[in-house]
Amino acid sequence: MTETCSAKGCQQPARHQLLWNNPKLHTPERRKVWLACDEHREHLSDFLGARGFLRSVEPHAS
Repeated sequence: MTETCSAKGCQQPARHQLLWNNPKLHTPERRKVWLACDEHREHLSDFLGARGFLRSVEPHAS
């Protein structure tokens, strides 16, 4: 089964993993994952980055 992008309503295959955490809720080593297609990678990265949550963006091997 192919994993899809985490953007609302998007059904495109995920190509990127956005690793993030909320430092107010999570320990420093914890990483949550949002998946992104090529079209939504920048938007989702900007959303997490503006809040100081984004830790890294890596390729997603489906």
